[in-house]
Amino acid sequence: MGLPQSRPLFFLAFLTCAGLIGGALFFQHGLGLEPCPLCIVQRIIFITLGVVCLLASIHNPGNTGYRIYAGLSALIAGTGIGIASRQVWLQSLPPDQVPECAPPLDVLIDMLPWQELLTVMFTGTGDCAEVQWTFLGLSIPGWSLVAFIGFFCFAMIELFRQRPKRMFT
Repeated sequence: MGLPQSRPLFFLAFLTCAGLIGGALFFQHGLGLEPCPLCIVQRIIFITLGVVCLLASIHNPGNTGYRIYAGLSALIAGTGIGIASRQVWLQSLPPDQVPECAPPLDVLIDMLPWQELLTVMFTGTGDCAEVQWTFLGLSIPGWSLVAFIGFFCFAMIELFRQRPKRMFT
């Protein structure tokens, strides 16, 4: 027995992204954990990945279309792997090597030109090195990294899987 069809798998990937964003919002609003710039970027990546997976599920394209959606998903998940890895690395640094903390994001938006704001958003600050929550020894960025790796593997399987040719009648 092979893999299920691509359409429900992409929809399941969308639901997983929606669940992860729901969890992030619970951490923020339910537990009072404020997201750092890298956390916000990871949320944007999960949302983007979820939208691509939902579009693939709704569109239900042929083989080439699914490969395009899978390639795009792999690219997005790979970006997430890079960002989450950066934050896990920042969290592993000794306290004397952690970058300085920055003002809250709304202040940065008002103060910085967009080029500098993007640099801060993608490289992180000392706020990004703070571990606010752990489960089974992994911080939130650690779990995000696991999720991004899972999405990347899913996308690669979808990219290279053999699908039966569809007959149009």
